[in-house]
Amino acid sequence: MSDPPGSCDFAVIGAGIVGLATARELCLRHPGARVAVLEREAGPARHQSGHSSGVIHAGVYYAPGSLKARLCVEGAARLYEYCDERGIEARREGKLIVAAEPGELGRLDELERRARANGVPGLRRLGPEEIGEVEPHARGVAALHSPATGVTDFGAVASAFADDVRAGGGSIHFGTAVAALRERGDCAVVAHSAGELRAGRVVACAGPWADRLAVASGGDRDPRIVPFRGAYLRLRAGREDLVRASIYPVPDPELPFLGMHLTRTIDGEVLLGPTALFVGARDAYELTKLRGIDLRESLAWPGTWRLFRRHWRTGVAELRRATSFAAFVGECRRYLPELRRADVQRSAHAGVRAQAVGRDGSLIDDFVVTATERTVHVRNAPSPAATSSLALAAEIADRVEALA
Repeated sequence: MSDPPGSCDFAVIGAGIVGLATARELCLRHPGARVAVLEREAGPARHQSGHSSGVIHAGVYYAPGSLKARLCVEGAARLYEYCDERGIEARREGKLIVAAEPGELGRLDELERRARANGVPGLRRLGPEEIGEVEPHARGVAALHSPATGVTDFGAVASAFADDVRAGGGSIHFGTAVAALRERGDCAVVAHSAGELRAGRVVACAGPWADRLAVASGGDRDPRIVPFRGAYLRLRAGREDLVRASIYPVPDPELPFLGMHLTRTIDGEVLLGPTALFVGARDAYELTKLRGIDLRESLAWPGTWRLFRRHWRTGVAELRRATSFAAFVGECRRYLPELRRADVQRSAHAGVRAQAVGRDGSLIDDFVVTATERTVHVRNAPSPAATSSLALAAEIADRVEALA
């Protein structure tokens, strides 16, 4: 691992999939420019990017006109093309979103409206008799089928982006933790574990720690990152045939989470989940992990308590699913009635969603990209950020070029 240079034209903080895609985009746009990526971990995609289930989203869920809507549809198309070019497996296996009961049809109608407004390719509305043609073991009163949804290995994609950065003349410095970011006139000063780096412009793609860097360089304290851990179960060997590709419920429209679903990953494993449980560390891949500063910041944020008060019933339900196999499986049985407790087992797969929460208690349901004088901050980039990474990188690069 090499130390970062003392100066560069563009510094990118964070070697997750969005940070690496952005560094790659800057190398492509500015041949010969000095681009340096600083990452605290020993390799790429060690947090949100590397802990997802690998779903390539098609753009069904997102409010028309939002960054998520625009960049997901564009990003998915670009990602499939990139994977084809680089020989990275990406399977377009499709996704079924099932309304399990009549009371969910209004929400399914809204999802269909959004998907069609967003230009999601190939979307079909299915009746109850057609559901089994796509997923033989699923049941419901209606469904949406999105054939453009797929799966890949986002860790492999991130590693390919890293190779592109190096091939474009950029440098990546793992094991380099950023401690502070200050702006001084004609440059930004990045203080890190090996010294300081002076950069003409900086992109902060720090994921779970994005808000801290934004505030350190003069940005607003609102929103604050609050971590939610997603845990999974998996289907036992011999029962994977219950799911062909992906089966999702109709999500709660008040929350940015997609509900308990079943997904066949790129390696053929079928995951059930995730839960969405508030945790005491921004990297709490183990449920018991606590970090004092993370917990204090979450609990000191007024929006956290407002969120709890507004959605306490949902929080209780999530806690129940996180602690009870029966509750976990029961949620999935609503649309996969053949599923039994004996069909599932624990999975080591878990992720932490770096969710931006507003001071008013709102869960921010769009990408948030802001700027100070010398720095562009990616302050909220949960799913579908990995799907959108190439298109989101272009958006970020546009904003970098608009800085003074």
